[in-house]
Amino acid sequence: MSKKLFEDFQEVSAKEWKQKIQVDLKGADYKSLIFRSNEGIDVKPFYHQEDVTEKKISATPTDWKITERFVIHDEENIHIKLKESIDKGAESLWLQIASVEVDIIKILKELDLTELPIFLEFQFLNKNTAEELKAFLQDKKHQISVGIDIIGNLAESGNWFKNLNTDHEKLASFIELQNSIESVISINTEVYQNGGANCTQQLAYAMAHVNEYLNHISTNFSTEAKKFKPTFKVALGSNYFFEIAKLKTLRNLYATIASAYEMPEEINILAFPTKRNKTLYDYNVNMLRTTTECMSGILGGADLVCNFAYDEIYHHDNEFGRRIARNQLLVLKNESYFNKVANISDGSYYIETITEQLSEKALAVFKTIEKGGGFLTELKEGTIQRKIKESADKEKTQFENGEITLVGTNKYVNEEDKMKQDIEVDPFLKHEKRKTLIGPIIQKRLAEKSEQERLATE
Repeated sequence: MSKKLFEDFQEVSAKEWKQKIQVDLKGADYKSLIFRSNEGIDVKPFYHQEDVTEKKISATPTDWKITERFVIHDEENIHIKLKESIDKGAESLWLQIASVEVDIIKILKELDLTELPIFLEFQFLNKNTAEELKAFLQDKKHQISVGIDIIGNLAESGNWFKNLNTDHEKLASFIELQNSIESVISINTEVYQNGGANCTQQLAYAMAHVNEYLNHISTNFSTEAKKFKPTFKVALGSNYFFEIAKLKTLRNLYATIASAYEMPEEINILAFPTKRNKTLYDYNVNMLRTTTECMSGILGGADLVCNFAYDEIYHHDNEFGRRIARNQLLVLKNESYFNKVANISDGSYYIETITEQLSEKALAVFKTIEKGGGFLTELKEGTIQRKIKESADKEKTQFENGEITLVGTNKYVNEEDKMKQDIEVDPFLKHEKRKTLIGPIIQKRLAEKSEQERLATE
């Protein structure tokens, strides 16, 4: 005889839970348990089924891939490093091609394209590269996706690769690859997170950003539009549940906007830790931060999860840092069973409520951007940069006042920790004088000022 597990228990309403809490507070104000996030969302002490409304959830992957990133400047010995990464547990590769001189076809010939998902990201824009890829992949079975993002480059650097017209002409060559490659456009939301934007802003700017491509492709590439499936590069912060909700919101918002264009609603998400909260002092804590951030990516439904080395901000690329970063994901997958159940966070009243609130707030900001002429217009006018700076300044003040804690940096500090002799690469924002078309979005870690002051006294 089948019997429901909880049928002998009486249902308790949200009102009854609140009354019980108020009794336990012994006269203290219930509102003292509610805090307001930087997104303007009031987080309650408990959530109930009554808080959740039935809504369609956009399709999420049933599994996630352990991904390792390589920045490639030349082909020398790179195939050895890639093979070693795969042999030691990487299930997918993220290859950032730094120069047009790199022979990407030579690298791809050494890899098992049928079994290995590969995300190719070019730090340049070259029509010949698109044509070479098209010829090489002709009639081949593969799992290659490409990340071209001329708008993201503009937001991050302040310039087009060349100029608006030339960039769009070269972009066309990659869009035409859509017939042989699943995804050719990426949306770099990392620049917003690392710049200090809150979750609502990150989502709204991501939607306004991709909307520029949706509009361009639906207008000029009707055939390719039927298969369009962008990859979103998403940096994740330490607000664990909000970051889970952020990814779920991203999928739902994109599905809403894409459906208006009658284009496919699915996306790929490549998730990885933010640099915003990483620290120079007590650097081992970065391992704990990246672990929870990767967990948010997994539970939020990312397709690819890439971890960064705990010492990345101040050391050159090294095998030990890579191994630890890779093993963090291997432990999550093989020892912590984060691959055994899909959509683990579905049904959490808290996460579902935050997802809905983020959706509403981000959609409102997105509509404001569109009324203002669109994302490119607001970038050129400096509106996006100003809004992000306001959010970043607020967060910086909270950090300096101790409202935001970075363990080992502004709380529980190890005064004996010395770093001056261990720095191999400059961990601070570089001030470079150059001519730009627009003001770039400034990406800066929260702890930079305090770290510079501490280094000066070593």
